[in-house]
Amino acid sequence: MILPKMPSMRLDGRRALVTGAGRGIGLAAAAALASAGAHVTLISRTANEIEEVAAQIRAEGGAADTAVLDVLDTPAMRSFVAGTEPFDVLVNNAGTNRPRTFLEVTEDDYDAITGLNLKAAYFAAQFVAQRMAATGTRGSIIHISSQMGHVGGTNRTVYCMTKHGIEGLTKAMAIDLAPLGIRVNSIGPTFIDTPLTRPFFENAAFRDDVLRKIKLGRLGTVEDLMGAIVYLAGDAAALVTGTALLVDGGWTAD
Repeated sequence: MILPKMPSMRLDGRRALVTGAGRGIGLAAAAALASAGAHVTLISRTANEIEEVAAQIRAEGGAADTAVLDVLDTPAMRSFVAGTEPFDVLVNNAGTNRPRTFLEVTEDDYDAITGLNLKAAYFAAQFVAQRMAATGTRGSIIHISSQMGHVGGTNRTVYCMTKHGIEGLTKAMAIDLAPLGIRVNSIGPTFIDTPLTRPFFENAAFRDDVLRKIKLGRLGTVEDLMGAIVYLAGDAAALVTGTALLVDGGWTAD
């Protein structure tokens, strides 16, 4: 008997691009991909953050470089991606939220959230996919979505709208790009404990409500997402496309 062989979880020789890579989920994504052997390019508007992360990755034996870019600047993003070697992996992570009730959302709120969460994400993915297609690269595009792309949430009308949009984009992109061997998936985290989200949890009522909905009874950590990112990036997920991997502690189970 010849037993089947487990596909490798390694990403040696592959190039990965992570947007919003200076902190939180983006930082964890970059660290995860580098630890699996990928050469990681970190993008952010804040130079010192991504340079510090890249330096630490290199100090631990990984390969990383940086590009100071605003993903909202589509001409700059197009030029950057066109001017580099093709990427094998994109983690489309940059995003934002401005929690407000539906009745309080301003036009500026709407434009800020949709601009980053939808428009910038769409064109970052398009530019990377175009380069993959032109070079015959059979790559993986991973959108960092949210559990809120599958349900509704208080004070999150625009955010939920954008994340539901990312889920639709994931499926439609997967159909378009499958003939080229390019896979497209999303990861839907629950509330993740990061420096940016921590102030929200100082509100005891909000924290208690969140923990009631997370069936496993705790907030997520960035480490909870790292395995999912490496899995979707590599050969172990070779037949996985157009789907959502929810890392939500059971939030959407009911």
